[in-house]
Amino acid sequence: MWIVMAVLSAVFAGITSILAKCGIKKTDSDVATALRTIVVLIFSWVMVAVVGSIETITKIETKSIIFLILSGIATGASWLCYFKALSVGNVNKVVPVDKSSTVLTVILAIILFGEADHLWLKLICTSAIAVGIFLMIEKKNDTDKQTRKIWFPYAVASAIFASLTSILAKIGIENIESNLGTAIRTGIVLCMAWIVVLIKGKQSLISKIDKKELTFIGLSGIATGGSWLCYYYAIQNGIVSVVVPIDKLCILISITFSWIVFKEKLSCKAIAGLVLMVLATLTMAILT
Repeated sequence: MWIVMAVLSAVFAGITSILAKCGIKKTDSDVATALRTIVVLIFSWVMVAVVGSIETITKIETKSIIFLILSGIATGASWLCYFKALSVGNVNKVVPVDKSSTVLTVILAIILFGEADHLWLKLICTSAIAVGIFLMIEKKNDTDKQTRKIWFPYAVASAIFASLTSILAKIGIENIESNLGTAIRTGIVLCMAWIVVLIKGKQSLISKIDKKELTFIGLSGIATGGSWLCYYYAIQNGIVSVVVPIDKLCILISITFSWIVFKEKLSCKAIAGLVLMVLATLTMAILT
């Protein structure tokens, strides 16, 4: 079941990137992040009510609360960096860098959680994923290089924070229902996102958002909520070093849609990198 949920998480996450890209063509990325987090929070608490786990909130241990808060902060930082990168760079360039969090997450899961089964296979597959990511990060003309200076650091920061998110969340939801844990940490992300908007004085931009882009921001929030609920169920019940690579297969969906919607094409080198990433991920998922 946790493998199925990891796959569903990847599907929703892939759709999220495209919907979010459509919603931040003109809209400030920080404002968009703050608004879509409201949708994710509502979606999360609706699921908590559906599964009937809200009454267990008073039984949550202090340790779980601390790690959920830390996970929420890491998620907020990852989101802010990711959508800033996405607002400047192409989907098929930003997403592979962001998904490099897989490498760090697998290494941390092996060290912290002792997920050493099939260790050499995991290390080989993780190395292959890293090579695939490198092949997908292309350098073209001078204009692309100048743009890359803007989005690349944000994409790298997003990957680092995303990796910390998974590790901290695994500890935080160890003894609580996964939907409830997701809802709590989403509340932290919401607070962080709006603090950033207020500090930067961007609240006045909300009334100027295009209605079409607002719709896409809302839809991306729903897709994110679906992805999170599936992902943290898989994280709680499965093997982190396997769940994370499966979840990162969302890159297939993101890049396919970026080609269809935004006409962002891949070079032969980038396609080779994508194939290598997918094969390594599937090998890890099937054989471990």
